[in-house]
Amino acid sequence: MKAISTIKQIYNNGQLLPIYETAYTLQGEGFHAGKPTFLIRIAGCDIGCPWCDTKNAWKPYPHQLTDVKVLAEKAAALPAKSLLVTGGEPLNYNLEPLTREMKNHNVKTYLETTGTQELSGHWDWICVSPKPFKKSLPQVVQVANELKIIIYSDSDFLMAEEYAKLIDPDKTLLFLQPEWSRKEIMLPKIIDYIKQNPQWRLSLQIHKYIGIV
Repeated sequence: MKAISTIKQIYNNGQLLPIYETAYTLQGEGFHAGKPTFLIRIAGCDIGCPWCDTKNAWKPYPHQLTDVKVLAEKAAALPAKSLLVTGGEPLNYNLEPLTREMKNHNVKTYLETTGTQELSGHWDWICVSPKPFKKSLPQVVQVANELKIIIYSDSDFLMAEEYAKLIDPDKTLLFLQPEWSRKEIMLPKIIDYIKQNPQWRLSLQIHKYIGIV
């Protein structure tokens, strides 16, 4: 029990994070799709979407605890000098130390989150992707640069419009993205929806189409 308590203290401090995977890759979704970035996927998620494609990242254990200084050095050594933080749910952790180290190394910081936890860290771009299984915090949605809704069923269009009411349309871009396993069914519906509601844009998981992380 003492060891678990100590690890939780480390998490709260944010100097060490449980990392599921890292990769120098192309960003796969949303506004920055196609741009090179150093991706880190932080383990640990308390939402548990049934169609999640990274279920192995739900639990923070036994994934490697990594010092944020090491992550910053890796990101700074790459040509793109940019970082994409995803999960799991990255805001389960204090991300101030991670983003501070990145800024010290002149690395741009991009976050993808469900927005269900309070925001921490300093970000150049925030993508909030709400899920129907746990509500996103309005104060996090309101600071998003990008609101991205995964469309699994028709009811997700209603959820999209509810969250869109929280944003400033002059500051936040709106994206609809088909859930991968249902793309053949939902993509035609999304296309028709965007034609009728042109404030929305289409997002596709291009990393899956081209076979990269």
